[in-house]
Amino acid sequence: MELLSTSARDLERAAEAIRDGLLVAIPTETVYGLGADAWNRVALARVFEAKRRPSFDPLIVHVSEPDGASEVADLSVPYAKTLSERFWPGPLTMVLPKLDRVPDLATSGLPTVAVRCPANAVAREIIRRSGVPVAAPSANPFGYLSPTRAEHVVAQLGGRVDFIVDGGRCPVGVESTVLDLSSEPPLVLRPGGLPVELIAEVVPGVQVFDRATTSPRAPGQLPSHYAPSRPLYLVPFGGVSGIEPRGRAAAICFGAESARAAERHGHWSRIVDLSPSRDAVEAAAALFDALHELDAAGFDELWAERLPDLGLGLAVNDRLYKASVK
Repeated sequence: MELLSTSARDLERAAEAIRDGLLVAIPTETVYGLGADAWNRVALARVFEAKRRPSFDPLIVHVSEPDGASEVADLSVPYAKTLSERFWPGPLTMVLPKLDRVPDLATSGLPTVAVRCPANAVAREIIRRSGVPVAAPSANPFGYLSPTRAEHVVAQLGGRVDFIVDGGRCPVGVESTVLDLSSEPPLVLRPGGLPVELIAEVVPGVQVFDRATTSPRAPGQLPSHYAPSRPLYLVPFGGVSGIEPRGRAAAICFGAESARAAERHGHWSRIVDLSPSRDAVEAAAALFDALHELDAAGFDELWAERLPDLGLGLAVNDRLYKASVK
């Protein structure tokens, strides 16, 4: 594993590595992705091997420009063009009918492909220089915390990745919103960095996936995912102050009032406030950093309160649910 900078020379090295079938962790605005040539089946297999990822969980294919999606997907379906013009580059993944040349390994044999044009300029430049679409799931072992810094990738994947491009902290901090346009009505399969409310302005009647299913059609749908090694329990908003934890425990709060209530309770070894001002965007950006830090600290239990189900609060709650004890 070699750490690269964002210099032009290192970006060219990263692009060359992808062309050569190697694995390169790249920064995006959401989380770090484990990039591989989407046309190269051996490279795709290495992604699954490195992540220890179930073969039934499809990968997201990334392109450097919105028009590049036409290399892998049929953009003629309703709303696809309008959404790409409004939200790309950005944290929206669209599930679209795939073109025949897309390897089944990238789509887990499904007739659809998940595609995104990221907003991060470093990611787009690497993809552009590589000359190929880049399959890039989150750069972490399957089921573990998603990485929002290069050091998270180093700690979790280490020698299983060839290069890591250090682009600093990911500003959004949660994965992209996944929208299935191959279904009727269109369905949000995974809440994420683009609020569902904004999608609804373009796609009337859009619905949100019911996580009770066990047959994922896109990345990030499995009900248990992004989990720390310590047990994490989810409680309603403002509920941590009423918990009697066992052993050394940490509380994850949303808002100064909730954090003060938890502090008055007196049973917590550590209290983390994702956003004292109750800003869901700030909370989303801080979420994985907080979980990584608390997981490494060796607490017996972690307790997190849900955010209001508005905007990015829905995405934060989705990640907390996946990380929690069911």
